[in-house]
Amino acid sequence: MNNIKLCAPLHFLSDSLRLPAGQAGLDLNAKYLLITIILLSSCNTNQPQQSEEEMQITFSPKNHSLDNNDNFSPEGKFLVYDTRGTVYNNDLANCKSIEKVEIATGIETVIWEPESITGEQAAPGVAAVSYHPFENKVAFIHGPFLNEVNQIGYYSKRNRTGVEVSADGEGVLFKLDMRDLNNDPTTPGAHRGGTHRHEYSRNGKRIGFTYDDHLLQDYDRTIGYMEPNKNAPKDYTHYFSLLVKPVKKGTSKPSEIEKAHSDSWVDSAGTMRSFIGVVRAENGIDYESSLFVAEIPDEVDITTAGAGDVENYPTPAQGIIIRRLTHSNNADGIVRGSFDGKTIAYFDEDSTRVKQVFTIPIDGSDQSQDADKQPRQLTSFQSNASAIRWHPSDRYILAITDGNVVVINVDSGNVDFITNDNKSRSNLVVSPDGKTIAYNIRVEHKDAQKSFSQIFVKSIDLQ
Repeated sequence: MNNIKLCAPLHFLSDSLRLPAGQAGLDLNAKYLLITIILLSSCNTNQPQQSEEEMQITFSPKNHSLDNNDNFSPEGKFLVYDTRGTVYNNDLANCKSIEKVEIATGIETVIWEPESITGEQAAPGVAAVSYHPFENKVAFIHGPFLNEVNQIGYYSKRNRTGVEVSADGEGVLFKLDMRDLNNDPTTPGAHRGGTHRHEYSRNGKRIGFTYDDHLLQDYDRTIGYMEPNKNAPKDYTHYFSLLVKPVKKGTSKPSEIEKAHSDSWVDSAGTMRSFIGVVRAENGIDYESSLFVAEIPDEVDITTAGAGDVENYPTPAQGIIIRRLTHSNNADGIVRGSFDGKTIAYFDEDSTRVKQVFTIPIDGSDQSQDADKQPRQLTSFQSNASAIRWHPSDRYILAITDGNVVVINVDSGNVDFITNDNKSRSNLVVSPDGKTIAYNIRVEHKDAQKSFSQIFVKSIDLQ
């Protein structure tokens, strides 16, 4: 049963029920009517009443993909999304627009919709959008503009960059990182491939991303960061640096990283970025999928990053330190740092091969002699967990399992299911104030005779 919140304070209610002289014989029905009037009159009707039930806020016949990014606007009134999979196929190359929806009204606004080509060879492709933490703008991946296709080709994961666009719908665009295939060596501050899933640090200073190189494709995916710099390439706002230079695929020695992915900021200052690294095991044959942290002190000079050339892979800026926290075979998923920057949440498999939620201190290790520094398994789900998110209080982690949203108490390990209908929810995000969650559910659209990924929101109350 839902809790009923009385608008009248109890002292006001008790005083009101002391009936005036001469009305002591008022019948029972009249007393109930009086109580109702008192309760309603004490409510502030200008205050919206949040429902405890989930609410669908998008309905148009298109996909509204949240994509596990920072989709809430800074004040929590809007959600930004892309429309991947609406046209032709699910490739990001055919994603046509970046949009936002106002939660209170359901009004959808197109933020960016460039001219495009549809098909197996498509462009430009725009997707994977995130809000700036305190400014009214968003960042997302952008493939080649149509006037660039003849020169640099169609959209691909090795042919995309990041852009910023104002979120007011006016279409003001800034190019973040330069992609340069025309110079040898590569222009300082530029790259030669594709950046993806751009994520602002909470102070807005840096942007993290995954990276795929075009010139040297015998290297696997890795990660990097960018920040504004006066020496950034002309017409671009940010300077590019890798965080991890991987070893060529199949050539690594024990403990060397061949692939880095699933990265996210740990702290608010943008000085730590955690990620999953695929490393050669000690036997020199197998691979392990483990948790790492890249430390990027404030004083790191990003212009010391090596841009590389046609024969040499780019290199990280000087002063970046990589630390390995686990030696697991199966760490996975996008990792998430707590708001205080002290703990990382990530996925790993339990003894039954089910993906569970784990946490570890930022200075922890599975090889530490201190039990408090070792990984801690928080869940024991029957099916894989996904989409972990910290609540701003840092007391709770939210996740999805079996299509349901769960709240995990970090201290006690208690798990509460806040949905229980197995609706295949995905792409969970939490509002900056921690009072609202949002996620995707596919819904059949009667007129289109097709299902689309729609956005749902739900109010939560976690102290």
